[in-house]
Amino acid sequence: MNRKLKIPAIIFLLNLVWCIPSDLPAQTPAGDEILEQIDRNMSSKTQILTSKMVIHSRRGSRTVVSRSWSEGEAKTFSEYLSPAREKGTKMLKLEDKLWIYSPSADRIIRISGHMLRQSVMGSDLSYEDMMEDSRLRDKYEATVTTSEVIDGRDCWIVELKATTDDVAYYEMKLWVDRERWVPLKEELFAKSGKLLKKLELKDVTNIDGKWFPKKMIFKDMLKKGKGTEFIIEEIEFDSEIPSHIFSKASLRK
Repeated sequence: MNRKLKIPAIIFLLNLVWCIPSDLPAQTPAGDEILEQIDRNMSSKTQILTSKMVIHSRRGSRTVVSRSWSEGEAKTFSEYLSPAREKGTKMLKLEDKLWIYSPSADRIIRISGHMLRQSVMGSDLSYEDMMEDSRLRDKYEATVTTSEVIDGRDCWIVELKATTDDVAYYEMKLWVDRERWVPLKEELFAKSGKLLKKLELKDVTNIDGKWFPKKMIFKDMLKKGKGTEFIIEEIEFDSEIPSHIFSKASLRK
């Protein structure tokens, strides 16, 4: 998670290429300039964060608290702290591989294939979402279509279309804050054009000179319920992380 919070929407927006239509205003930034601004604002060598997911299902709401460490795009380690049923569950991502340790079964399970489409802790996020870390410029064509005001902020609207088949979402529509270079909204589509997920990013705060969303609301449009809130309670950028954290041995410690 190079520099990036391991939430698929952040990863998406750190890797855009923009193709600017001729009918847009002359002041529309070039693609390279926008990428540079987003990376400069949101990137970091490492991240250590404490967060909570508030999962709103048909049966009610529950909160899952976790602590995560990430280094680059390829390494992420997470440990769930509460509730009691989830406490001690750990996840490790190395490159394109994902393992989960279940304390109740005392087993390490490799998540792959169709299992990646399953929900994480019953939330609106899938394991596939969490694994998404490729540079979108290598897999999508992007077009700036227009601008729009979101939560009182002027945003550029970008539409993406996949150029390869190995992507979770064939098309995406994104809204990016024109001043702070932070994503505020995202819509994700299947190849058929069906809307699969929505994402809102809120509580944008200046943290150590970086504008960062402290709250993200995910909604799986194929599920009932009011979505999942991902709330950052603490975050550190560029702190030293011991290398042993990112090892399978850490899953059982």
